[in-house]
Amino acid sequence: MIHGHQANLNTSVSHRRVVKIIVSLVAISFLFVTGCTSQKPSPDEVRERTAEATSDIKRDAQALAQGVKEGWNRDQPLDINKATKDQLLSLPGINSERADRIIAGRPYSNLSQLVSRRAISEQEYENIKDRITAKD
Repeated sequence: MIHGHQANLNTSVSHRRVVKIIVSLVAISFLFVTGCTSQKPSPDEVRERTAEATSDIKRDAQALAQGVKEGWNRDQPLDINKATKDQLLSLPGINSERADRIIAGRPYSNLSQLVSRRAISEQEYENIKDRITAKD
């Protein structure tokens, strides 16, 4: 009886080996076939991929330049007499309407005129006064 069990065990082990070998051969064959049948990209595909890569690099470079520019400007107060609407919108609490009012009230000889000309409220002024300047 032990001999019969041993025979089944040996058959099972050899069956597993055969399955592993077959799976390995199939995998190797698949890699060989796909490696041999891959075609070189056409010149049009190369141009398209190059254009996409160039576009990605250009976009990334622009984002980097904008980040550097913002980093340099972050430590300097924003001149309310020259700031663009987008720059004004970057100030805390300044929305599109407020930015338009600030632009319409130009030029300012001092910051307090933002409140006296009713471009922004006293509270809004308190929130941004350390981040702005009024240069002539």
